[in-house]
Amino acid sequence: MTIHFPRDAAPFIATSRDILRSYGIEITIGSNFEDYSAIIKSERKVQNLGAPFDYEKYQLKENQSFWLIGRNAEGDLIHTQAAKKVPLKGNSLATHLLTRFRDFPPPIPGVDFERSRYRATPGAHRIKGNVVYHGEVWMAPEEGRYRGSGLSTVLARTGLLEVMRRWNADYIYGFMLRQVAFKGFAERMGYMHNEPGALAWHVAGREQPLEAFLTYLSQEDAKFVLDIPVEDLVAQAA
Repeated sequence: MTIHFPRDAAPFIATSRDILRSYGIEITIGSNFEDYSAIIKSERKVQNLGAPFDYEKYQLKENQSFWLIGRNAEGDLIHTQAAKKVPLKGNSLATHLLTRFRDFPPPIPGVDFERSRYRATPGAHRIKGNVVYHGEVWMAPEEGRYRGSGLSTVLARTGLLEVMRRWNADYIYGFMLRQVAFKGFAERMGYMHNEPGALAWHVAGREQPLEAFLTYLSQEDAKFVLDIPVEDLVAQAA
């Protein structure tokens, strides 16, 4: 089934544009990951560039990947996210990740790749076809101004809409650390499936491994999420 998003998403586009303007936020979307890497290095000191979007390691072609950033009225970087197509070559995501899960480590030093492991969750066996990885999600840590305001709902859905407009993906997936998932961030982003125990990363200096959930949306899920009025979920700026 093909879902035609540009017309269906018109109310979301109009409302989200008004919400972002009320906060003085400007969105930029690009496909040059050398430029994106430079932005992250100079302006996002608290979180390193995620390995899946390292242009020196992977071929991030213009028609198969993009990044999205948000800046406030002062020009400061307040939000990032990125997405890329993942060639499954007819396999399920479960099969693909058995040998490729190390392509998606947490953006921290000291990961022990030999001891870390992947466990296929039920959803990973269903995820096939035209599949997109969505990551690099970060929001500036000003509680009340950006975080906790509901803006992550609008910004995340803006990225999901861009994925669907570009590629009409069958599935969109990502990974979320357990402590983040338990705060309800997957729900705020619009992800309708969040499965625990997918990844266990052993990190130097930590007794317990970092657990990551598999979070994902089907094409039908994405249409449903983008039809929900975002103004009901966001505290408008005064």
